[in-house]
This record gives sequence, C-alpha cells and structure tokens, in this order.
Amino acid sequence: MRRAGRDPQAFDAIYVRHARAIHGWLAAQVGDQVAWELTAETFAQAWISRRRCRPDETGSVGPWLHGIARNLWRQWSRRQRVDAKAMRRLGIELDLDTPAEDDDTLDRLLVEQLGPDLAASLHKLPEDQRAAIELRVLDELPYDEIARRLDVTPDVVRMRVMRGLRTLNAELEGRFA
Repeated sequence: MRRAGRDPQAFDAIYVRHARAIHGWLAAQVGDQVAWELTAETFAQAWISRRRCRPDETGSVGPWLHGIARNLWRQWSRRQRVDAKAMRRLGIELDLDTPAEDDDTLDRLLVEQLGPDLAASLHKLPEDQRAAIELRVLDELPYDEIARRLDVTPDVVRMRVMRGLRTLNAELEGRFA
C-alpha cells in the first residue's frame, strides 16, 4: 500500500488480490448487482484514503478494505430504509417480485417531479459520469457494453455511475418529497 501512493500499478495488485473477497462478502449482503457497485466504490474510497491505510500486523490491507466495504454497505442499507420510508409516505407500494412495473411507476413519478432539476443536475456532472449514467440508466445498457463503448473497464463504468448517482442524489435530495 505504501507503493500505491506513488505507483497506481501497486494499487491494481491490491485490487486483484482482494476484490473477489470484498465482492463475495458484499454479494452475500445485498446481491450481485449492488455488490459490484459497492465493490467499485470500496476501491475508489480506498484509493482516495490510501495514505491513511493501516495494514494489520501481518501487513495485509484486507481488514482495512473490508472495513470500508462494511461502512459502504451500512450506508447503502440506511439509504434503502430511508427510500422505502419515503416511498411509503408517497403512497408507492413496491412488489419486489415485479420490479419492472414498480421501477417504471417510480421512474415516471420522479421524472415528472424532478424533470427540469434532474436535467440541470445531470448536465452539471463531469462528462465521463454523465455519459456512463445516460448509457446505464437512460439507455439501460449492461456495464460490459458501456465499458466497450467508452473504452474503459466495467469497474470504471460502475465507479462513474455510482459517483454520478451519488452526486445527483445529494443535489436533488428533498426536492421530491
């Protein structure tokens, strides 16, 4: 990890060594799709805070990475509870067995209420995040296809989508309740 501050290839080695375990733990908590997003965010957070990393007594950064993943999972879980509470207040019932219908209803409701604000906020995002969100959310393309189109890895796409959605969420928070 000390080398990762100067050498991104060293960080790549950390990713290769630990990503499968992080993803596996997260997948057991939240399912595969969300786990990929949280795994990408775990390593994004690790990169940002790499200078604060304190490996364990064996020199492994695994416990530190799992701590980041656990914190992100807790934040995600909290957001899910808040979202569910807000949806109940709005009178939106979700049937998790038929997500496409519910997603369409929620999407229409949010777009109608947030339309102009959403468009303005989307255009404020960095180009790479906006493109990833448009391809993933609006065009509903899989991460692999988006990665091919943008000439990046699927993990980079996941990171861009997650960061962009987080920014949009923060900017639009409270505007639809």
